[in-house]
Amino acid sequence: MIRIQRTVVDSQLFSHTSLSKEQTMIFEALLKEKQIYTYENEQQLQFELILRERILHTAIQLAKSKARFTIFRFSKCNEQYWQRNRLGGFELKQGIAPSAAINDIFANSQLYAFECATAIVIVFYKAVLDTIKIEIFDQLFADLLLYDWHTDQDLKIKTKNGDDYIPGDCLYFKNPDIDPSMPQWQGENTIYLGDELYYGHGIGIKTKEEVIAALNKRRKPAAKNPPIY
Repeated sequence: MIRIQRTVVDSQLFSHTSLSKEQTMIFEALLKEKQIYTYENEQQLQFELILRERILHTAIQLAKSKARFTIFRFSKCNEQYWQRNRLGGFELKQGIAPSAAINDIFANSQLYAFECATAIVIVFYKAVLDTIKIEIFDQLFADLLLYDWHTDQDLKIKTKNGDDYIPGDCLYFKNPDIDPSMPQWQGENTIYLGDELYYGHGIGIKTKEEVIAALNKRRKPAAKNPPIY
């Protein structure tokens, strides 16, 4: 359900506006949600539609890139823009614009390797960068650090639980009974793309069943508990 201030919105709100295919899908999903999404005005709602659309596009772009999946110990980055710290995170180098460093991950993806949580954070940063002015992005995220779920306070990422979710939401597939030799596969962070498809770094773009099947291959022998999300 969508409300603008105290008024409940219906599907006719954007009848006079040209929404993209993805924006229409997101808007319709918001209308069907049990949760109430409240906005100050129509422009604020439009901003969310655009941002979520960019999240979908960026996730697909990263899925098609040459950035590899690896654990923190073996993470890699372009040292022209980032300093790799002892934990395997990427710290923005002094004098480098945050926007340039984020864009480089996609321009020179073959130089990067990271795990799935960092991938999700990268997607969100890039989507925001493509939605707001570059100078505002650089001001907001001047001390950029890419490491696991560490994010700037201005970038608020929440993992959605339950069955009510919409395109652009971050979801987690938990993998019980993980093979002890592969702790990096204890779960998979994903972005829901709509049309029953999910993006997860290291797995790619898959259906829910395909994500679960991929996780099942990384479980200890005779495991009893199936992956859940």
